[in-house]
Amino acid sequence: QEQPVESGGGSVQAGGSLRLSCVASGDSFDTSCMGWFRQSPGNERESVAAIGYAAGSEYYDADVKGRFTISRDNAKNRLYLEMNNLKPEDSAMYYCAADSCRQGWWLLRPVAFRNWGQGTQVTVSS
Repeated sequence: QEQPVESGGGSVQAGGSLRLSCVASGDSFDTSCMGWFRQSPGNERESVAAIGYAAGSEYYDADVKGRFTISRDNAKNRLYLEMNNLKPEDSAMYYCAADSCRQGWWLLRPVAFRNWGQGTQVTVSS
């Protein structure tokens, strides 16, 4: 797999919405597991959500569950993250990650993903 490429970040006010997109080239996209992670200055990278290739295989960090939705379009080799009711603490660089559904992907472990994008910045103001 080639490096994923994220887009869709920006600045919004609290309560607003953003939709992140990630394109990942390669023939194995439809059998890959994908994830979104985020990192703010001075903090470690943290999990946001992950999705497998089987229907219903979406997993979320407790901080975003109910506000964020992860989805994928295999025909377009794209991964999405719909973010609603954004809070200032959601501000971070958001990274797309991909791999071949290695051990721990459903636990949103960063080590389960070997292919990472460069990130897209999300800033939420109060």
